[in-house]
Amino acid sequence: MDRLPYVATELAAGYDAVGTLPVSVVLHDIRSLYNVGAFFRSADGVGIDRLVLSGITGQPPHKEITKTALGAEQQVSWERCDDIAAYVQQRQELGHEIAAIETSQHAVDLFDWQARFPVCLLFGHEVTGLDQRLLDRCDVHVRLPMRGLKHSLNVATAGGVVLYELLRKYRSAQKTSVR
Repeated sequence: MDRLPYVATELAAGYDAVGTLPVSVVLHDIRSLYNVGAFFRSADGVGIDRLVLSGITGQPPHKEITKTALGAEQQVSWERCDDIAAYVQQRQELGHEIAAIETSQHAVDLFDWQARFPVCLLFGHEVTGLDQRLLDRCDVHVRLPMRGLKHSLNVATAGGVVLYELLRKYRSAQKTSVR
């Protein structure tokens, strides 16, 4: 099979004008290092501003993170944060919309959400999600539409879906503002 390594680069050229996607992602209490690595990979793919690791979330260097990140952990700006409430407050003071990706009762559908950039996304524990004190600090709760029997996706899979939808929305807004 012939592989064309340049095709992905050529296809991405239409996104060059977007620059860095004004999105930061907080991973709070993510227990799986493979999920953390997958987030690094998606974060690199869409070109986010930064990844913030807090709570029990593991951090590089770690072989499980490296296995799924495939080097993206060396490309994406990231930081460790021990006081996530203070980080969220700081982002709010800087004018960021704080969005919990959560299956809460008040969540809006991802595809209906009118994101206000810059955005700070919060993803929580794979089973228990985000605790109430963090949810209460968020401007919006966003859910992915689930049509099957299960009510949620794997956190890293959900992260990829959300990040690429935000890239699409941001690029669309940039095109509209140029007209």
